[in-house]
Amino acid sequence: MNKILIADDHAIVRNGLSFLLNQQPDFEVVDQAADGNQTYMKVEQNPVDILVMDLSMPPGESGLITTKRIHDHFPNVKIVILSMHEEEEYIRQALQNGASAYILKSSPDSELLTALNKVTYDQTYLDSNIRLSEESAEAINSGDNELNLKEYNDLSNREKEVLPLVALGYSNKEIAKQLFISVKTVEAHKANIMKKLKTKNRAELIQYAIHHHLIEL
Repeated sequence: MNKILIADDHAIVRNGLSFLLNQQPDFEVVDQAADGNQTYMKVEQNPVDILVMDLSMPPGESGLITTKRIHDHFPNVKIVILSMHEEEEYIRQALQNGASAYILKSSPDSELLTALNKVTYDQTYLDSNIRLSEESAEAINSGDNELNLKEYNDLSNREKEVLPLVALGYSNKEIAKQLFISVKTVEAHKANIMKKLKTKNRAELIQYAIHHHLIEL
């Protein structure tokens, strides 16, 4: 039985997908998440086989960044993107960042089920309604999944979790509660983030996060 985590910012979507997938003989939805940070933490706490995730779960971390973080630290988790975004830029980056499949929300249920069956056999799958340019196909096949974000890549895993919460205006106490750490630890992470990203204040941090597509508002 393949254990599935569903991540989407709309409860009705999560519940609908859970109903559909729990009817399949080889799949079981074991948990749900509503944003990128919560998704990462749930994968970290309760290992799953497959993650079905939306790319846009505002406000919070970009789904493209969440995809890369999970793929880097939990490479055995198969990531199936289920998104409304049909733009090649999103599809290309998601697959380069480690997604095993990309499905459009406008497609029939059969596309998602096909993708799930494919990834269980370590195969990749692209929605049959998607047509990529030759350039994008070559870029994906090249296997180059390194983001051009030297400063961001120097952040620790916990600092990458704190960053979007700081940028979105959460207080130190709120961040500490959400990440189950102390306020002093949050303060230390914030100082390290500012130093590594070469930002002097929250305004510059927000500008950096938006410019590099690290968060969605």
